[in-house]
Amino acid sequence: MNAPVSTVAGLRHLLSLADASRDTLEALLIRAQAFAEGHYDRRALDGIAVCTLFFEPSTRTRLSFQLAAQQLGAHVLNFDASTSSTSKGETALDTLKNIEAMGVRGFIVRHREDGAVAALAAQAREGTCLVNAGDGRSAHPTQGLLDMLSLRQAKGRDFSRLRVALIGDVKHSRVARSDLQALRTLGAGEIRVCGPASLLPDDGILDGCVVTQDFDAALDGVDAVMMLRLQRERMEEGLVSSLQDYHRDYGLTSARLKRAAADAVVMHPGPMNRGVEITDEVADGPQSLILTQVANGVAVRMAVLEALLKG
Repeated sequence: MNAPVSTVAGLRHLLSLADASRDTLEALLIRAQAFAEGHYDRRALDGIAVCTLFFEPSTRTRLSFQLAAQQLGAHVLNFDASTSSTSKGETALDTLKNIEAMGVRGFIVRHREDGAVAALAAQAREGTCLVNAGDGRSAHPTQGLLDMLSLRQAKGRDFSRLRVALIGDVKHSRVARSDLQALRTLGAGEIRVCGPASLLPDDGILDGCVVTQDFDAALDGVDAVMMLRLQRERMEEGLVSSLQDYHRDYGLTSARLKRAAADAVVMHPGPMNRGVEITDEVADGPQSLILTQVANGVAVRMAVLEALLKG
């Protein structure tokens, strides 16, 4: 069955959510919701070739993009930097151009460097579309969209009523940046950000947020708690004293969760460090949307690919 149409005009690439309008975000979310309910054309991208161009490892993101493209009838090519010509010195741009020359129209790109996907998009030929599947600390727009879809399903379309808390390593998180951009654009009532001072950014991304290092205060009465992964290298860099101390101060336990609203939901982009930023009973508990986020990743990525490549 075809999905109800909600058009996204003028979208050539999806590199970030920073400049996306509210209309664009809502159109993508409406479309993704229809896909989540099973309403879509399995031949929408028939004959179109899509390449997952990943220069850093990934599991969920790569697999969900592959499945999304396949569900819409696209041909999917998988690129692995570790076994490609890039290991022999070929540049990312040369790789893109070579695959473009084979007739591939869509590229899903993941890269370690900030701005790398935008730089490739600037050199792409007309008719080629790029999706940022995560670059450096900059952006992860489809993760931001799937988080908003999950929140919308749980709490309704009116984000102005919501108090949302983002907890953890915001400074190094591309997910946090995309979530913050989307929450602002969709009009979230209050955005709280909490973490150690060493893991909070000072680049303006927190403008308009309530910022605190007091986890208990950040949780007080919130409708959604978005936990962020702590990369273990932050301990090696001296940004946190130990994993045990981090868990004591910023780990979400069932006891702590009681400070949030009774019907609060818990989110995490994965991969989770169980026993560090979140405990088993919370991650697997009735308030957790973590597996819902994973499922919604396919629907959101279908909506993005269709918007960029169809027609």
